[in-house]
Amino acid sequence: MKYFWLPIVLLAMTSLAHAQNTEAELDSIYIQEVETKKSPPKVLHAEPLYIDLIRDLGARKGEKEWNLGLGLTDNLNFDSYEALIEYEWAPINRLGLEVELPFTFYSHFKNTERDSIPANRLNSLKLAAQWSFYVNEKIATSMAIGYINEFELSDFKSFGNPMIVGNVYNPFLVAAKRWGRNFHSLIYTGPMIARHFETKEVHVSYDLNTSFHYMIPGTRNFIGFEFNKIFEKGDFDMTIRPQMRVGITDHLMVGIVAGIPVNRENERLSSFVRLIWEPKN
Repeated sequence: MKYFWLPIVLLAMTSLAHAQNTEAELDSIYIQEVETKKSPPKVLHAEPLYIDLIRDLGARKGEKEWNLGLGLTDNLNFDSYEALIEYEWAPINRLGLEVELPFTFYSHFKNTERDSIPANRLNSLKLAAQWSFYVNEKIATSMAIGYINEFELSDFKSFGNPMIVGNVYNPFLVAAKRWGRNFHSLIYTGPMIARHFETKEVHVSYDLNTSFHYMIPGTRNFIGFEFNKIFEKGDFDMTIRPQMRVGITDHLMVGIVAGIPVNRENERLSSFVRLIWEPKN
């Protein structure tokens, strides 16, 4: 009788081993579905939700995606609401293209003069391209270069007079690695050079965005953090963005992001939601 517990221990150990095997099988099935479904080679990476990529790293011809984003930022003297709609697609293997329309609307606080609040606007017309020049399935690593061009538009009060008020040039580099089956890291970095046509002023800043994610076994769902860092004329700003992505259907996902500024003088907490729809190829 003193060994009556042995069958229970063996059963528990067998169940645990079976659960671990099942989890590993789910991960292997999903990774295999993404990486070996077609050629050329492609590595599964978790894509950050706030500063998102133009297309998946190692994009395959025919892939496409619609994004709708909505955000709220609590500023010191007013709230700002952002909205965006974007379409991204891969016309050939490894090349991603994107068109985006970002909007910003501002609310008025009772104690704040209206003249001190920016005007509502369609911020810009953004056109972007991204080329994945390195994809290595063996070490689960991908790299890409890209370029975003923003035609900055006048606010709604003076829209069309003129239509385009400036231009932003933004070349960037992306490097991503998956560690094992579930852990993901990514670096997105590059300068932003803004030129205002009327004043001829040139404004230069440098972005360094890093992200870390844990993908839930056997799913496309993940949780993680995005660290958005801006260097500008000796000044440094950073926003920490905890986030999660949840699959609703096979082709529809939602991403939820919170923003926690570090040493930002006028910006407080923010939130952002991204709806992601991937039509069938």
